[in-house]
Amino acid sequence: MATISKENYLKAIYGLTKTDSEIVSASALAKELCVTNAAITEMANRLSEQGLIEYRKYKGIKILAEGKKIAIGVLRKHRLWELFLIETLDLNWSEVHNEAEKLEHSTTEFLIDKIDEYLNFPILDPHGSPIPNKDGIYRHKADNISMNNCEVGKKYTVVKVNDRNPELIKYLSQINISLNKEIKINDRLVFDGSIIIEVDGKNHSLSEKLIDNIFLSELKS
Repeated sequence: MATISKENYLKAIYGLTKTDSEIVSASALAKELCVTNAAITEMANRLSEQGLIEYRKYKGIKILAEGKKIAIGVLRKHRLWELFLIETLDLNWSEVHNEAEKLEHSTTEFLIDKIDEYLNFPILDPHGSPIPNKDGIYRHKADNISMNNCEVGKKYTVVKVNDRNPELIKYLSQINISLNKEIKINDRLVFDGSIIIEVDGKNHSLSEKLIDNIFLSELKS
């Protein structure tokens, strides 16, 4: 079994897990990784044999302590690489995800610790996701809500954007949305779930699929 496959599976399971006891369905994991249910079953059996997850057919998958440790380690490498590529090579935030996906699997703990030190031990990546330290501890407490749950008429700042789709990040850049950007929710269209937002005095319509990937913090008046 390739190490990259194992790490990607564990990272995906961890990403779908909200609590330590939560069970992730095989179908949800297959959708997340764009693979078949049969592939999930095969990998789940292998990871279970290694003591990284608990897997019961038809019931789902629960990540165990050792699996969680590996997943957090991979996330740390990914997010530090994203920030490093932006800070040192001036890549933009739509370019770094795919590069970090490759680098995270071949980076030693020695090198990632050096990158962490070079960046002065950052707590957030370029898309607003928390970076765990070398002990797997997150030092930033999220205080955000999905744009889908925001109220019409209120103002917010952008604090996090899911980075898995570079096209999403490119589009947000085109309409001048970035981290810490102030926006206003002007309207919500009930028939299709889209939202009209105001950015720098201009209105933009965002689809329901898109707004599920943007997280905001309310501006207090």
